[in-house]
Amino acid sequence: MRMGVVDIGSNTARLVIADTEVGAPLPVHTRKWRLRLAQQAGADGRLGPQAVERLSEAVTAAREASEEWGAGVPFVFATAVVRDAPNRGEVLRAVHERTGLAVRTLPGAVEAELTFLAARRWTGWQAGPMVVLDIGGGSFEVAFGRGRLPDFAVSLPLGAGRLTREHLDGEDPPGAAALKELRRHVRHQLRDVAARIRWEAPRTAVATSRTFQQLARLCGAAPGREGPFVPRPLVRRDLRHALRGLAQLPAAERARLPGISSARARQALAGALVAHTAMKLTGTDEAIVCPWAIREGILLRHLEGDTGWWPESAPDTARAVPTVVRPLHRT
Repeated sequence: MRMGVVDIGSNTARLVIADTEVGAPLPVHTRKWRLRLAQQAGADGRLGPQAVERLSEAVTAAREASEEWGAGVPFVFATAVVRDAPNRGEVLRAVHERTGLAVRTLPGAVEAELTFLAARRWTGWQAGPMVVLDIGGGSFEVAFGRGRLPDFAVSLPLGAGRLTREHLDGEDPPGAAALKELRRHVRHQLRDVAARIRWEAPRTAVATSRTFQQLARLCGAAPGREGPFVPRPLVRRDLRHALRGLAQLPAAERARLPGISSARARQALAGALVAHTAMKLTGTDEAIVCPWAIREGILLRHLEGDTGWWPESAPDTARAVPTVVRPLHRT
């Protein structure tokens, strides 16, 4: 049996086709489409006709690829860039009308729960009490738990792309004052969450997302070509040195560094600042970089027979802002 899932983020739409017969989602095909939705959003976050057109084209292509690979109709969800758009309802309806597929938006806490589930399955029960950190383009998810699903999950508006647009969109590289103000903002947003994590005293810290993967590579972790089973630790001390280096370089030169892609070079500095600040405030000296995240979490929920949380019907076109996914039940 094969299943497909499409993750629509601030920069790209990514399709993963996985074999699921062994009880775990083993990827057999991946594909991505460059959307740059965040760059096309207006000052108020609204997505215009061009963004809807590119999004519809990507969803159509993803469905065709999923069916070609024998996975049928994929699960399709969008993260913060669509979820937080004031015209989210209009965008979802337009995409549904053009493609026949319903794009779901997940509350940030649900994203954190799904990512935690995937990280737990990857690391195993030996990880014990675990905190999971996930930096996206528009948001930053934090989850803590001792069991299969987290006891605590939160989403904060600290995505690497969002912070770059809102705080570092002037000088390149940004000046010391801009970085100081951004760090102050991040610390303020993380204050209560970090205090909770320190109180919980996790045994293991796990980091997911492309941002953390690229930062780990920058800090000396093995490249992706060595496969997913190679340990990839991210040490806070190494990240501090990498952050200082990123702060001294313009975006074009960051793209020449190990692990930093040209598409993410501009937001790499903000991502590193959030990662380092979060690790410092939570008392995390080292995190395990996990290749599984929200896409695998969605597939795992279905493999485990829990499908009720993902509605089968299309978004309610009568509502301006449809609520399409409910929070998960913890067990």
